[in-house]
Amino acid sequence: MTTSTATTSTDFPIDVSKKGLGFNKPQQMGRKLWGPMWVMSIMAFPIALVLGIVRANAIAGGESEATIAALGHTTTGIMFIGFTAVFAAISFAIAGILGEFRKGGGETQELVSSEVRTLKMAPTAKILILGMAMGMMTLLIASIVHLVVAAQVSSGSLSLAGAETAAINLEAVRRLGVAVYLVAITFGLATIIRVLRFQAIRLRELV
Repeated sequence: MTTSTATTSTDFPIDVSKKGLGFNKPQQMGRKLWGPMWVMSIMAFPIALVLGIVRANAIAGGESEATIAALGHTTTGIMFIGFTAVFAAISFAIAGILGEFRKGGGETQELVSSEVRTLKMAPTAKILILGMAMGMMTLLIASIVHLVVAAQVSSGSLSLAGAETAAINLEAVRRLGVAVYLVAITFGLATIIRVLRFQAIRLRELV
């Protein structure tokens, strides 16, 4: 008959200390920035909506093709600034949640144990940070280029064909940025699962 050994907290990579370690740097940043990012997103989306209505009216009113193309790029640029902000808010919120688990778990162990075991930053958390940075940069660059193209079309320095080519290329860049962001968020959620598993095991040990 085979026997199995129960998983313990020492099976995880941990730091051992007398007191809880509190929030680490990414978690501190997440707690401070998720709110401002959320506010930025709810500001950008209505602006993009208004610009979309203006563009629709310009099409219905027979405005010049250059004006319509410029409004299209401007609307998309503002819209994806909103997407960048809301994805950042979600990522920062995940970091904040992980920080609450880290701080609360440490404080609980201080009360009932002579040593505090804190889970080290998981590889999935590092992927969250890296993916968030890459996704944010990709979407921001695409949004800025959209606004630059809009300005060039309005000034006549870029042709309508050039504006259309830019729109097609930037769509691919935006999709890549969104994909990277969503993958990063998935790894962040996986990190929460890992932390919950560690804390459940640690609580069982303390009891």
